[in-house]
Amino acid sequence: MNIYSFNREDAERFAQSRGIRYKTRGNELQLERCPYCGNRTNDKDTFAINLDTGQFKCLRASCGVKGNMYTLAKDFDFSLGTEVDEYISRRRKYRDMTRYPRPETRTPAVVYMESRGISKAITERYSITSQKEHDNIIVFPFFDEYGKMQFVKYRKADFDKEKDRNKEWCERDCRPILFGMDQCDPNKSDTLIITEGQIDSLSVAEAGLPNAVSVPTGAKGFTWVPYCWDFMTQFKTLIVFGDCEGGRITLLEELSARFPGTVKHVRIDDYHGHKDANELLLAEGAEVVRNAIANAVPVENPRIKPLASVKRKDWSDVPHFESGLPSLDKLIGGLYLGQLVILTGQRGLGKSTFASQLGAFAVRAGYRTFFYSGELNDWQLQSWFERQVAGGHYINAVRAKTGYIRYTVDARYERDIVKWYEDGVFIYDNDITKDYDSEEEALLETLKQVIRQYDCKVLIIDNLMTAMDDDTRTDMYRLQSQFVKKLAGMAKAYEVLIILIAHPRKFGRNDGEDFTNDDIAGSGNIPNLADIILVYQKPTEREMQGTERIVRKLSITKNRINGKEDDILLCFDEASKRIAEEPEGLDFLLGWESGIESEIDSDDLEDIPF
Repeated sequence: MNIYSFNREDAERFAQSRGIRYKTRGNELQLERCPYCGNRTNDKDTFAINLDTGQFKCLRASCGVKGNMYTLAKDFDFSLGTEVDEYISRRRKYRDMTRYPRPETRTPAVVYMESRGISKAITERYSITSQKEHDNIIVFPFFDEYGKMQFVKYRKADFDKEKDRNKEWCERDCRPILFGMDQCDPNKSDTLIITEGQIDSLSVAEAGLPNAVSVPTGAKGFTWVPYCWDFMTQFKTLIVFGDCEGGRITLLEELSARFPGTVKHVRIDDYHGHKDANELLLAEGAEVVRNAIANAVPVENPRIKPLASVKRKDWSDVPHFESGLPSLDKLIGGLYLGQLVILTGQRGLGKSTFASQLGAFAVRAGYRTFFYSGELNDWQLQSWFERQVAGGHYINAVRAKTGYIRYTVDARYERDIVKWYEDGVFIYDNDITKDYDSEEEALLETLKQVIRQYDCKVLIIDNLMTAMDDDTRTDMYRLQSQFVKKLAGMAKAYEVLIILIAHPRKFGRNDGEDFTNDDIAGSGNIPNLADIILVYQKPTEREMQGTERIVRKLSITKNRINGKEDDILLCFDEASKRIAEEPEGLDFLLGWESGIESEIDSDDLEDIPF
């Protein structure tokens, strides 16, 4: 079983609780002094906690203490959560039940248990009895693996829901443990059978099966775990025979996550329409109960499946669209749904513009597209996008007195352009604030909604840094890695294309120096999560020699599809903000133009030299 999984935040909380300054370096949390010996080594941090495992060590030879978070919790009374606290230190004080003698079984208990299909022999073996003053109150004593009574539960044999408040209740201030622990022997069988109710575990015992226990306080109570940890870990296999309700088996999900060995469960079909083991025993007999347990199947891990069961698919079967750059499509086959594409490169050269154009081609292909921009307001994003959709032939250039040139879509074609994209493009409204703990949480929830509700298939996020809260109290690299991992998972789970713009860590290249994926700002794990990495940058002087309009270069530095990488030289049109491999490629058509009866006369446009 697993009471505790290491969380690096616990390491930071420990340092804070001891008032020790610390810093993160690589995969270590380094404390400036050791909490045990209190010293430093040559004015250097001497105590380190591994942020992957929680293991710690003092580097001073005279100290050399080492251990893990359990050690720190125990030695410094540091809390790792209620269950861990109970397991390590047994902080809570419970009543001492061991001084009471083992109860003798009384006749009313035998009669009641026989009515539930449980024999006198099993009733006596488990010391089940009834209260002396109230024959209708059945007493279930709980003994630990050493035969010591720790817990007592009561059951009203003649419960009437119209008159009685409770059907079952527990003796107060008792240590919660599993019922039937003293009847189990891991040396005879390494399998433990666990049920929800005491009578259910007795039904399993009645069927002749060993090592049957039940939880003390129902399917949702797991306070017993710290006190049964050592007992549980003696068994290699756990069979869950919980209550079958609504097609689900109680206890199964929680115990599957906790138990370290093999977890099995009784098949729903083997309940034969009954709720639990006792109903099955009463209705169909002991052999059916034995068969149900014999037929128990391992808990299916949704992440594991046979390779042979995979539905065959070729890349040509995956929905995709052309990027508008023939050389790029030749290398990567187009932009596929289910991918995470990271677009990076030098600042201020037009990564957002290139991503916007990819969005226009997505709309042309019939895919609804969503834009998040942490830098542009809504009308700026609209203006840029519409200029790219319009193209140079449908844009007016207006020169101000200062000489500044402003470009706008010709008003005669605005309606056609808007009609073309109005049902296919959505944006994130930065002016709306909701009660979210963080910006990334709000964005992730919004992305899920536009996928589910608006059927958006292409999501463009500009950019990683603005999508994350700038919190100096947290490890931003770790948060960025988690955020990008969620995006990658979302792309695959919902079969959408996500294009994430990420700025470089630094970009003061010398001429001819190549950009590497390690130059992406943020966590070093981000490139590992991407399917495609595109670098939009300025060509070197050598690459621009002999050209007139080549001003950009697109480099494919990661290609998970076929591994092919290359550089593509690009030209750029300032008026339309369009990008293409050749000047003539800037006049691509997106489809809205089909409604135009006649081309605009070029004489109507002011001739602006570029």
